[in-house]
Amino acid sequence: MDYLRNLGSAAVSSIVQKSGLNLPFSLGRKLPPLDVLTIWSLYDATKRDDGTLVSVFEFNSQQKRNLLPVAQNALRNLRVTRHPDILKFMDAVEADGIIYIMTERVKPLSAELSSWEATPTKDKQDWLVWGLHRITNALSFINTSCNAAHGTVRISSIFLSTSGEWKLGGFELFSDPSQPNALLVTYAGDLNIHRMPENEKGGWAALKDAPIAAIDAYALALLTFNLFNPAISHPQFLDPPYNPPQPSTRGSIPPPLWPSFKKLLNPNPKGRMTPKALLDVGMAESLGESGGFFKRNGLFKICEGLETFGLMSDAERTTFLRIIKDAAPTLPPTFATHLVLPALLTSLTHATMSISAPSIVPLVTQLGTYVSSDEYKSLVLQPVVKLFANPDRGTRMALLDALPEFADKLDKQIVSEKIWPHIQTGFTDTIPVIRETTVKAIGLLSDKFTERILNNDLLRHLARLQSDPEPAIRTNSIILIGRLGPTLGHNTRRKVLGAACAKALKDTFPPARVAALMACMACADLFEVEELAGKVVGLVAGALVDKEKVVRDQAFKAVAMFVQVLEEHAAKMVGSTSSLIHLIRHD
Repeated sequence: MDYLRNLGSAAVSSIVQKSGLNLPFSLGRKLPPLDVLTIWSLYDATKRDDGTLVSVFEFNSQQKRNLLPVAQNALRNLRVTRHPDILKFMDAVEADGIIYIMTERVKPLSAELSSWEATPTKDKQDWLVWGLHRITNALSFINTSCNAAHGTVRISSIFLSTSGEWKLGGFELFSDPSQPNALLVTYAGDLNIHRMPENEKGGWAALKDAPIAAIDAYALALLTFNLFNPAISHPQFLDPPYNPPQPSTRGSIPPPLWPSFKKLLNPNPKGRMTPKALLDVGMAESLGESGGFFKRNGLFKICEGLETFGLMSDAERTTFLRIIKDAAPTLPPTFATHLVLPALLTSLTHATMSISAPSIVPLVTQLGTYVSSDEYKSLVLQPVVKLFANPDRGTRMALLDALPEFADKLDKQIVSEKIWPHIQTGFTDTIPVIRETTVKAIGLLSDKFTERILNNDLLRHLARLQSDPEPAIRTNSIILIGRLGPTLGHNTRRKVLGAACAKALKDTFPPARVAALMACMACADLFEVEELAGKVVGLVAGALVDKEKVVRDQAFKAVAMFVQVLEEHAAKMVGSTSSLIHLIRHD
């Protein structure tokens, strides 16, 4: 099996299958090594039965034969330990000393940390504190509910989900150190676990008498220091005589977190702050500046708000959405586009959220600007397009108002098949503002309508709207007809344009008559010259004596334009002047 490890992932999959092993996944790209301490290789992969994106952790005992028990321990405990902040197990395969663990799609935290180097300090600190809360929450669950120690809390054991959430993995030493033959005691040295003060005298066996959370607490402190001070690899307070950290060594650790950080490093394991205690302090609101550092975190507040969004009052929801809007430019991109954005879109599918649609939809399009072009269709367009089927008026108005933000990204099929059947109901809505906004929005979509929609369905709606009780709607209808002129079929233009302008010129609302004149001017090149001279000029001429000056002024401009067009055409005509003179002389 030695040669197996050196083959590409596709070849590995093929050979394993030929050996009779049925893999529930297809291996893809192999990610760079997590670090020198890890026993795993990590692959991007896809689930065979439905194509779901997953990750696969591979352990090969041929290279690390003595560590097979800890890999098996990781598999066994990850399979049964379920928590929102723990890496989600999906499936596993074990055969011939090779272990594959399939999990939700993740990437190593270490790969993401480098991308934050140029980020403003405050934004980076907020992200790190939010991540620490997730890891602390996971450790609290392991120590208290599972009555175990994790044992390998470090950067290489932490991963980011597709939504940017921190997930704790690395369950190789997961065990109760007080139990006989606990892997944490037996293999801590093999996995290069950092020694603690209690190990100086009793070695790793000292863990048997220490509180179950002691090793995770100390490791959590080291993790905290490494995250906030990556340039300092080994601070002096980690070496004997283990003096308490001095303020000068705090580096970039946020001041509110510093007192608790020092308690996590207590040389006495029985007096050491536990992850559960750190979580309680971080969530406390009554401890002043030294507490509440998790509770006050901006990203935590957003996550907490999303969880209770449906239970908020209208006022609370408005305030929360304003918080997201103000924070949007500084949110981690993945957090904004894969966590916040989907949650907001999902909320719009519930009837109780309709009143908040005018605030949610613009926020959705704002967050959509941070989505890559490759993902825009799946993350933004598809969910937003589905919302057009929602009959709620508030949601429809919000979508129409936001249409300029995404109309250019819609294709002809989506517009004709998934948007038009729903948006056309707005033309007959009993609420005037819905009818008017629908008319205004059509101009953004008209170039993506099928010929049937454009030359038949749409024009029938507009013809009816020219008799709408609301003057603004009648005005916008003739404006839209004028804009549609160049895209209409030849026969449709001849039937519709002149009739529509004639009707609008009789409208009692002056702006509608002005709009009719402007529509005629915009379509001047579309009229047959005979129709222009024999019909259109006659229609417009009546407006030269309109009782409203603004209409008269526009009519004179229109007539002047038409006369110029006719003069230019007449100058190019082949004349019969000589024949006419001959006839006159003959008479």
